Amino acid sequence: MDKGFKAIGVALLLAFLAVGLTACGDDQGPAEEAGENIDETMEEAGDEIEEAGDEMEEAAEE
Repeated sequence: MDKGFKAIGVALLLAFLAVGLTACGDDQGPAEEAGENIDETMEEAGDEIEEAGDEMEEAAEE
């Protein structure tokens, strides 16, 4: 393979990687924010259920 073609290939690869990385920025759309809110709510609910289970277990032991 010719060095020129190799250099062009590397340049194109780097360009595609740069575009891909800029697409992964911190700007979140409404769907992503909603998904994160759902995740947080489900995690909090799971923690509360676990705490309630622990309290029930303690009450049953007494």
